[in-house]
Amino acid sequence: MKIKKVLFVCKYNAFRSRVAEEYFNRVNRNESIKAASRGIIMGANSDYVQRRISRYLLGINIAKRKPLPLTVQDMKGADMIVVTANDVPKTVFDYRFPSLQKRLIIWKIKDEQAMNEKNIRNIVLKIKRKVNALSKNWRKQNDTRNRARKRI
Repeated sequence: MKIKKVLFVCKYNAFRSRVAEEYFNRVNRNESIKAASRGIIMGANSDYVQRRISRYLLGINIAKRKPLPLTVQDMKGADMIVVTANDVPKTVFDYRFPSLQKRLIIWKIKDEQAMNEKNIRNIVLKIKRKVNALSKNWRKQNDTRNRARKRI
């Protein structure tokens, strides 16, 4: 069975896309679906407030690895690309691979770099809701496909 890949992208791959990746991989029950995350610009890692709140609210560690850059191979290998950020230009995905548009979801979540705990908490909870909805939707689609295959 082919492993499906969800790619979460944000500006730096330090906070928003990392929260989405780690949380998705934590709650996802389908072993054939894996999540990864990347950033369009390489910058600093997440700050201690972002790490603490992510661990407290979701039980995840977003500092397991350094931020990673988005590559063409990442985009080509993804079955779904979720842009978690409001500050990633859509043209990053437009210019070379029009086929990506069918696999692209944009969440437009604002960043927080001032260590404002209330804002960080809201961002983490928003990502949690969106990942839960994405995971539920994907499960429904797979269940529908599996039922259709059994009928054949």
